[in-house]
Amino acid sequence: MSDCIFCKIVEGSLPSTKVYEDDDVLAFRDIQPAAPVHVLIIPKKHIATMNDVTDEDGALIAKIFAAARKIAADLGVAESGYRLVNNVNRDGGQVVYHLHVHLLAGRKLGALVQPDVS
Repeated sequence: MSDCIFCKIVEGSLPSTKVYEDDDVLAFRDIQPAAPVHVLIIPKKHIATMNDVTDEDGALIAKIFAAARKIAADLGVAESGYRLVNNVNRDGGQVVYHLHVHLLAGRKLGALVQPDVS
């Protein structure tokens, strides 16, 4: 998609700090990291959200998770631990509508959702 920031990163028209790439998957450092290690892992194929994944995309989704395992090992966080997060749509916190998985690590991570104290 011509207006998708992640598609522009895939095509090379926007810069990124790549940490992994193969024929189907690209991973790069998040420009607004939420942890010492914060990598975005995306399919090169544009898929807007997890809701848009089809049965035919099963192998591609498996490749994303295989890339996550490799990246965690390469960055030295596999043994200490890491978190994989996929936000879906507005209420799920998705900002860029190109499927992506956040790999977060480098410190002990807290709760995903803060208790509602209102």
